[in-house]
Amino acid sequence: MINTLIKNIQEKNAPIVVGLDPMMNYIPEYIQKEAFEEYGETLKGAAKAIWVYNKGIIDATYDLIPAVKPQIAMYEQFGIEGLIAFHKTCAYAKEKGLVVIGDIKRGDIGSTSTAYAVGHLGKVKVGSKAFSGFDEDFVTVNPYLGTDGVKPFVDVCKEENKGIFVLVKTSNPSSGEFQDKLVDGRPLYELVAEKVVEWGNECMGDTYSNVGCVVGATYPEMGKVLRKLMPKTYILVPGYGAQGGKAADLVHYFNEDGLGAIVNSSRGIIAAYKQEKYASFGSKNYADASRQAVVDMIADINGALGR
Repeated sequence: MINTLIKNIQEKNAPIVVGLDPMMNYIPEYIQKEAFEEYGETLKGAAKAIWVYNKGIIDATYDLIPAVKPQIAMYEQFGIEGLIAFHKTCAYAKEKGLVVIGDIKRGDIGSTSTAYAVGHLGKVKVGSKAFSGFDEDFVTVNPYLGTDGVKPFVDVCKEENKGIFVLVKTSNPSSGEFQDKLVDGRPLYELVAEKVVEWGNECMGDTYSNVGCVVGATYPEMGKVLRKLMPKTYILVPGYGAQGGKAADLVHYFNEDGLGAIVNSSRGIIAAYKQEKYASFGSKNYADASRQAVVDMIADINGALGR
């Protein structure tokens, strides 16, 4: 699957991913009103509004971007109806030729970890048949439980030609409480990075591994070190834009081949119409504002990379 992601990135010259992390206050009032008129102010009404909103953004941007990254918690909060919207969003994005990175941050052991991997990346057996659950292309994985928690995902990735992004150094301010702690004189995130390389060697694409990692844009100096430790690992980079990460800080996340990293923006894209820069589009044209924000982000990242 990493080969497909790289192909998409190269064809569109866009090392970015749009985070589909909808909040109700992002969704224009007219979309909410129509959904509530159909289903009332219910969980089903909220889920319908989310789906319509997501579809608008995908329709406006799919020709520019290689991938989307829906964050499952934003859907789970609306219960089963929200998960239906998550599933529809993933399926529709794939219909449009996009790679889907399910931001699920799962981490467990044994049969539980296997069930997560099967549910999101693999196929579950029902009698004599097998069915895909959510059927994302990649998912994010928390490595805190060690190999027992990650290997079931790697096994499913090998079976299904799918991929994962393992959390190594996250973009949030308190990440250092654990991730930066020294173990035998080295920060824990470096030790996790070495395990990512080990897991990734079992699941290689042509040049890069199907086992990628997450390294936040807010810690560029650490990103430099981690890039060197994981030369064949694709880096998913959150924290650009709204969280303070700048394009100039991300140059060292990429390899000399111009590949090796994909930068995420969520509310900076999907709620662009709420920003002063894009306010002239108005809520009715929220998707057009998102498209312009994508164009600007691609130019910003590629400009920093000198291409």
